[in-house]
Order: sequence, then C-alpha cells, then structure tokens
Amino acid sequence: MDLGIFIPIGNNGWMMSETAPQYMPSFDLNRTTAERAEAAGFEFLLSMVKLRGFGGDTEFWDHNLESFTLMAGLAAVTEKINLFASVALPTMEPAMVARMAATIDDISNGRFGINIVSGWNQSEYSQMNVWPGDWYYEKRYDYATEYVTIMKELWADGVSDLKGDYFQMDDCRLSPPPRDGGVPLVCAGQSDRGMQFCAEYGDYQFIIGTSDFDVVRNDAARLMSAAETSGRDVGIYVLFQITMGETDADAEARWDHYRGGADLEAIKFMTGQAELDTAGATAEKITEMQGAFNLNIGPIVGSHATIAARLDEVAAIDGVKGVMCVFDDYPVATQEFGEKVMPLMQSRR
Repeated sequence: MDLGIFIPIGNNGWMMSETAPQYMPSFDLNRTTAERAEAAGFEFLLSMVKLRGFGGDTEFWDHNLESFTLMAGLAAVTEKINLFASVALPTMEPAMVARMAATIDDISNGRFGINIVSGWNQSEYSQMNVWPGDWYYEKRYDYATEYVTIMKELWADGVSDLKGDYFQMDDCRLSPPPRDGGVPLVCAGQSDRGMQFCAEYGDYQFIIGTSDFDVVRNDAARLMSAAETSGRDVGIYVLFQITMGETDADAEARWDHYRGGADLEAIKFMTGQAELDTAGATAEKITEMQGAFNLNIGPIVGSHATIAARLDEVAAIDGVKGVMCVFDDYPVATQEFGEKVMPLMQSRR
C-alpha cells in the first residue's frame, strides 16, 4: 500500500485548534517535510489548493502557498517521491495547466501528477471574478470532462482541436510532452457522479477516511463498480488524521488537548453557521462543533503499534491503493511515522 502526506500548504495544517501546533506555510517547512518523507520511504506528497480561509482566532487557512509553484520547487530538491499539485478548474485554462504539468514532469524526471478540483466554494472564486455562475454547480463534471480531455490530448498528441460547450481549441499545441505521454490524475469528488468521472478519466480517487472502516469499504466499492463500467484501473487514496503517542493513552490525551482548543469562530464560518452565538449555544452544539475541528477527517489515534495495525486494516480493503496522512507537527511526525510506524505495518513488507 502506498503512503503519502497531505503537506501543509496552508497555515496550521488541518486542525482548527488554538492548542494544536501553530505555524505559517513556507517552502522551508514543506521542503523539510518532503525530505524526511522521502528518506522514510513515503511514495507521494499532495498539496491542496485553497484560496480563502475561515478566519477565527487561528486565522485558519487565511495564509496559503500556491500548489504548482510549490511542487515545482519540491521537484528540484527531491529524487524519488511522487508529487501531486492541485488545480481549481475555474482559475486556470487547461492548456496552460497541461504545459505547467509537462514542465514539472521534466523537473521531477517523471514524478509529477495533478489533483483535479472541480471547484464548488463560490466565495473562493467570486473574490477574483472567476466564478462561472450558478450553472456550474450542476455542470461542473461536464466542464471537468472537457478540461481533462484537452490536457490528455495535448500530452498524448501535442495538439487539441476540441470544440466543446465550455472550451474552443484552435489547433492548440504543446511540446515537449510529459515523458510518459501524460501524468497521473487524482480526483476528489465523493458523489456517484464524481466517482464516475474518476473511473473514466482519473487514476486515483481521493476520499476522506472515517474511523468506521465500513464507510471506506462502501466508498471503495462504489469506485470499483464505476471502474467495472469504464474498464480502467483506478484506486482509492484514503485521507486520515494520524495522531501518535508512545501509548494509546498518550495519543488520546494529545488528541483531546487539540480538540479542547477548537477554534469555534473558524468552525462556524466553515460550517455556514457564522451567525451562531456560541456564547449562548447549548453544550451539545459546542461539542458538535468541536468535533469538526479537524475538518471531519477520520482520526487514527494511538500508539505506533495501534496505528500500524489500523492502517493494515485499511490496506486490506478492496480498491484501496494508498493512505494519505495529515499530521500535527509535520517534520517531527513525518520522521516519527517513518521510524516507528512503517516498520510495524504488514502491508509494507
């Protein structure tokens, strides 16, 4: 099973918490994480695209790097690990993204791929006047189909003349192409339509894990069903929040400490409850909101042996090709995971 890291391109990683590690994104932080991940034997890194944060006391995700330029920089300072950048489709034209991908493919000696983000959060795009319009909610996968088709044509043939509903290519050219005639694509849609799109055009489906692995099995089965129809080889990359300790109790205490510092203002914004008066809210509501402090990413909390055993359970699920990890303190946790968890995983032997 492949192991990867969702690297910290935004401030404070994936925990809206005042008691979690606080840090700004930087190239040095991500370079250190990448170098330690490569030394530990991780197979890939993926950077998100985020264009507007959630605020709050932690200014959560108000500070972000740009995905493609970050990965180009990491491509130049790594040798083996695969690198995925994310593109928000409304923000860039497909022919330019295809050319950027071919360039980073060259820098990395064939280690580059793209995470396709169809885009749904209107506020991220309307601030730049690039929101396509409300029609996009229903048509975004039709839009994405033309988008990806243009990129694949340019990579494979060096030319696209696609005349679609959303794009009009006029003998559009690209050279040099990626060395393998294309780059792998990760897709992130969780709906049946999103999984159908991945089965037809992607290589990996990125899903958010849960502590209930039956949910992961169901999501993997939906993708496998779609892949049977498309006849293509696709697999699941599952996202988990990894919190380690020398013992289960140590890890659980750390997790509870982070959860107790949940940034309720940022969570309110994220969940669309910006007008909620948490000062007067019931204890149940605050508890519910605290539970979203890590964006509802499935937590795996425990000792190194516990985490290894849980990840081996994930590896045994049909259709799962890899796990993508998010950590608290990235450089420290990346090295700790490589030294103390990976050697215990049966699925890595």
